[in-house]
Formats: sequence, C-alpha cells, structure tokens
Amino acid sequence: MSPPSRRLQTKPVITCLKTFLISYSLIFWFTGVILLAVGVWGKVSLEAYFSLASEESTNAPYVLIGTGAIIVIFGLFGCFATCRGSPWMLKLYAMFLTLVFLAELVAGVSGFIFRHEIKAKLGVAYKKAVKSYNSTDSSSIAVDAIQRTLHCCGVNNYTDWSDTAYFEKNGIPASCCKDNTNCSPETLKDLDKAGKEVYTTGCFSRVTHVMESNLGIIAGISFGIAFFQLIGIFLSCCLSRYITNNQYEMV
Repeated sequence: MSPPSRRLQTKPVITCLKTFLISYSLIFWFTGVILLAVGVWGKVSLEAYFSLASEESTNAPYVLIGTGAIIVIFGLFGCFATCRGSPWMLKLYAMFLTLVFLAELVAGVSGFIFRHEIKAKLGVAYKKAVKSYNSTDSSSIAVDAIQRTLHCCGVNNYTDWSDTAYFEKNGIPASCCKDNTNCSPETLKDLDKAGKEVYTTGCFSRVTHVMESNLGIIAGISFGIAFFQLIGIFLSCCLSRYITNNQYEMV
C-alpha cells in the first residue's frame, strides 16, 4: 500500500486526469456525430459523383456512417470507463483510439496520394457515361443530376453531346436546359439554337472542383480527428497507470 500522504497527493492528479479524459471523450463522441452527419450528407449529395466512378453504388458514405456510429459508442464507453476507473477498460479504450488513429491516418494519406488517380478515373467514367447516355440507367441519371445541380452540360462543353447516339434521336438532354419551358425538342436537336438555351460550360471541370473541394475538407477533418486521438491515448494510459500503481479505488 502507498503511504497516506502519497495517496493524498495522487488523488488530485487522478481527479484532474478524469476530468480531462471525460471532456475528451465527450468531444470524441461529438466527432462521431459529425462523421455520421458527413456520411448521411455524402449519401444524399455526392451519390451521383460516386456512382460515376464505379460500376455500382459506392460504400464510402456507409463507411463514414458506420465509423461515426462506432466512435459514438466508444466515446460513451470512454466516459463510462473513466467514471468507473477501471484500468482494463481504459486500456481497451486506448487500444481503440490507437486503431482509429492508424486507420484515419492511412485513409487520409491514401486519399491525398491517389487524388489525381481518382480525378483521372472520374474523367474516364464521366466521358463513358455521356457516350452511353440513354436517360434511364443509373449512370445517365447521375449525369442528369450533375448537369442540373452544377449548371453545366457535356464533358468539356455542351457540343460534346453531338457525338452521342442519344443526340441523333433526341438532341441534348433536357437536364442541360437553363429553363425547361424554352427547350423544345427542335431546339435541343439544333446546336446553334441550343447554345442559347442550355448551359455551355462542361461538367468535368466543375465535377472535379467539387470533388477536390470536398475531398480536401474530408481529408482535413480526418487528419484533425486522427491526431486528436493521441490526446485520448495519452490520457487513458496515464490514468490507467496511476490507478494501477497507486491501487486507487473510485468512489
């Protein structure tokens, strides 16, 4: 047993560590809520972009939602472990934070390194989607959503549609129109007339700008959260060591 004086000196240290770790766990819990929100937003707002880059719908938003949910659960677990003062729970919490740190670090670095490859693949996928456009399949629906949302038309400009099979039968897609009331079928089949009624800017540059902007934000958040884990790991290990070494029982 430690001398009473030593235990009295240790008590404020443990109380201080508890306070900091509980505060940290609550903030960590809040980051999980943010990831959940980003995942839901990504599913709703960026699904069109993701679907162009792969044959099937991407699981990226679900990964964010799942990660956010796990962080929310372990954030609460961290608060519980701190209040209980259980060394093994605190060590488990520290191990989880370490895994989260490594995973987010790898994800952030990979996204930064492969961002140009992602952009190139997206360009190829978008050109393919425009070429095979038929207004009904998933990639065509994604193209329509992008053209309406970003106020753009075609890959590089609206004239790209003239090289497609869809244009020969139907003209430029109605999703390119600035105002649908002014876009008659005859107008959409004539490039000169359509140039006055549709968006003339190509979608590829706008899509990549939106993707890079959002990837930058997500990467920044990921790196910030990743290094934030180091604080929790340090506090958890310190509190566990103090409790174990001094045989301190929480009241």
